[in-house]
Amino acid sequence: MKLSTRILSLALIVVPAVPVLAAPAAAAAPVVPAPVVVARYSFDTTVAGRIPDLSGRGTPLTIRTAAGGALRYVTVGANRYVGLPVRCATTGACPRALLEGTDDPDLDPGTQTFRWGASINIGKAQLAGSSNIMQKGVANTESQWKMQVGATHGRAQCVAAGRGSAKPYLVRSSVAVADGTWHKLQCVRSGAALAIYVDGVARGSVAVPATMSLSNDKPLRIGGPNFNTSSDMYHGYLDDVYASLG
Repeated sequence: MKLSTRILSLALIVVPAVPVLAAPAAAAAPVVPAPVVVARYSFDTTVAGRIPDLSGRGTPLTIRTAAGGALRYVTVGANRYVGLPVRCATTGACPRALLEGTDDPDLDPGTQTFRWGASINIGKAQLAGSSNIMQKGVANTESQWKMQVGATHGRAQCVAAGRGSAKPYLVRSSVAVADGTWHKLQCVRSGAALAIYVDGVARGSVAVPATMSLSNDKPLRIGGPNFNTSSDMYHGYLDDVYASLG
């Protein structure tokens, strides 16, 4: 009897509930801001003889020509793209043309992540030296960023040189792009790397100093660096030229 009473007493003891601990909240993924387009040119229209910027932050492009050069506009459906003067066999008097912007602060990214790109169509026979698609700054100045196509193998190239340093860094794409078809090219400087993309695929990368600052007082130029007789002019077609921060 005493044993039964003891068992009954134990059964009546209230056992405190064990609190259920919530699982720790997962750390929120860092929010990476989307790149901000700071210059974009589609060539679909001209306004007062200039190519308008579509980003809302850049400046229009002025068309500059020499020796009878002119832009060639090609319209396909709702799209229009532009062709630079074709390559000629001689030098000096060859027709030339380029598009020139201004010294826009948005195009001086310093050490920020910076992207510049274009859609191009050029054949091997139209390559002359390192055909300059777009650039800001020139060699042996305080800084430069550039996109070009090499004449030897027809590969796309990205070039960057930092402020205060004469050393340029160059990355070549692992595939040729001078094949007479359209290709989307993009150069990306991010931290300690300079990379090149062809049609959305990474095709090369080189290490650069993370402290390398891209900044100069030169205008944006598309299609060539200048009108010197030895200039590396671009002689193919161009569309959707742009630059973005971040």
